[in-house]
Amino acid sequence: MNSDKHKTQGIGRREFLSGLSAVATGSALVLGDSSSVERVSSTDGASAAPLPMIRLGGHSIARLVAGSNPISGYSYMGPILDRHMKEYFTSEQTTEFLWKCEKAGINTHQFSSPEQMAGVFRTLRERGSKMKFICLHAGGPEQNSIEQVVKDTQPIAIIHHGGVTDRLFREGKSREVHDFVKRVHDAGVLAGVSAHNPNCIKQAANEGWEVDLFMTCFYYLTRTPEETEKMPPVVTVQIGYPFFASDPLDMVKVVRQVEQPCLGFKILAAGRMCGSDQKVEAAFKFAFEYLKPIDGVIVGMYPRYSDQIRQNAEHTRKFGKPRST
Repeated sequence: MNSDKHKTQGIGRREFLSGLSAVATGSALVLGDSSSVERVSSTDGASAAPLPMIRLGGHSIARLVAGSNPISGYSYMGPILDRHMKEYFTSEQTTEFLWKCEKAGINTHQFSSPEQMAGVFRTLRERGSKMKFICLHAGGPEQNSIEQVVKDTQPIAIIHHGGVTDRLFREGKSREVHDFVKRVHDAGVLAGVSAHNPNCIKQAANEGWEVDLFMTCFYYLTRTPEETEKMPPVVTVQIGYPFFASDPLDMVKVVRQVEQPCLGFKILAAGRMCGSDQKVEAAFKFAFEYLKPIDGVIVGMYPRYSDQIRQNAEHTRKFGKPRST
């Protein structure tokens, strides 16, 4: 665990639940150490300003991580856009995308398909890339073994898949997730848990799991129909999934109480907050104001029609940089 390093950023697990009510709703946290930054090249080869950095174990990563859903063809917008994304992200295009991300200062990619990405990673390394990788893993017998994933892709961390986490916790099988964390540590890499339901993160923190990091979804997309019916009729927008406007604040209230670094994902509501440049900027501003100084964000990008790599990097430099209260 990295808890000793970050004691001053969080609270002890015994104080976790009682501390939630006292969470500030503004951006009063002072951002952490920015000494671990590197000057990088932009996508056109020119020198680019460094991105703010955080630590995951012994690794220094940018606060902006490139996500995997567009690469895997998961648009959360329906089968037509899914197909559009899959056709765009060939192995060659995926390699170029990650290469451009690295040149823009984004030095980490979260992926979910070792079979799809192992060859891409080999090509990148042959070209001299130093990109780091975080694997999202469902943990079931149908998945590649943790040891095989480590061998094939050399990730810095393996995270238990959020949708599976939510289901197992609901079924009273949280121990399976905890055992997964232990197996990942046995394989020699950082171990984490992803969840859409903030109560899963809360339980793991309360029970003192030896988790190195969490992936925390800004929207609770795995509610049961019964849970959904109880929600107030206020949604950001509903296309397939209901994205409730109150969800991001519910998650960050929990995030700001755990000691471990958290990587917030779906900060753009799976594209539903991308209707204008102003909405995208506001989403990044909210995320970095409400997350802890030691946290980052994972953002999927589909740069077919605009330079989302550059745009997202700029928002991260603007809102994720160290500042005083």
